[in-house]
Amino acid sequence: MLIDTHTHLYSEEFNSDRIESINQAIAKGVVKFYMPNVDSSSIDGMLALEIHFPEQCLPMMGLHPCSVKENYREELNMVKQWLDLRRFSAIGEIGMDLYWDKTFVKEQELAFKEQLFWALEYNYTVVIHCRNAFDEIFSTLKSFDKLPKGIFHCFSGDIAQAQQILSLGNFKLGIGGVITFKNSGLDKVVEQLNIHDIVLETDAPYLAPVPHRGKRNESMYLPLIAEKIAEIKKISVQEVADITSKNAEEIFEN
Repeated sequence: MLIDTHTHLYSEEFNSDRIESINQAIAKGVVKFYMPNVDSSSIDGMLALEIHFPEQCLPMMGLHPCSVKENYREELNMVKQWLDLRRFSAIGEIGMDLYWDKTFVKEQELAFKEQLFWALEYNYTVVIHCRNAFDEIFSTLKSFDKLPKGIFHCFSGDIAQAQQILSLGNFKLGIGGVITFKNSGLDKVVEQLNIHDIVLETDAPYLAPVPHRGKRNESMYLPLIAEKIAEIKKISVQEVADITSKNAEEIFEN
């Protein structure tokens, strides 16, 4: 049994076959799908999936850094309203992304900090998006006297960065399809990590693993990531599934 800790099943890329795609993943042994929110535009689709698959599709609430624009206060207010209304599986995905656009760097930092405070206030795990912003994110995290539990989603850094994250305590590294890419170097990093510090994710529909690279990613491809980790760690796929699923349950437990 596998757990996909990060998948955008509500995205428009699945409009033609969403239910079929989820059922195919379930048939492949994926028993839970943690769905990060992006912004106000993704909430309805995400919650509709929760209604259809209440035991499998588990929504988060948060504001993605790439959606932090001029109206970020309005978007954050929407997040806060939902957090006051009901429970979610986590606050996510939050963080900073300086790859595409650096226009709203300060606003991204403010939104990240505010959502970290909410995670502490409401007792939530956080799911962190970090792209070209490791130093900024780590500095923000270090400025807190206390931190929530969290996952560094789509981790693709080096071993030194991995060790910095793990030194914070109560954090896991989300490993996805990038580990199957020939020259990513992530395999060498994972080789040095303790498997108890890893959770699995697809980030579907993005970053499909080999041999599907460049195509729409699917949660049903999660076994390919587990198989690659099993090969690297020289253990069975069953062990990878058992340990990473337990890791996921522990990190999302509130």
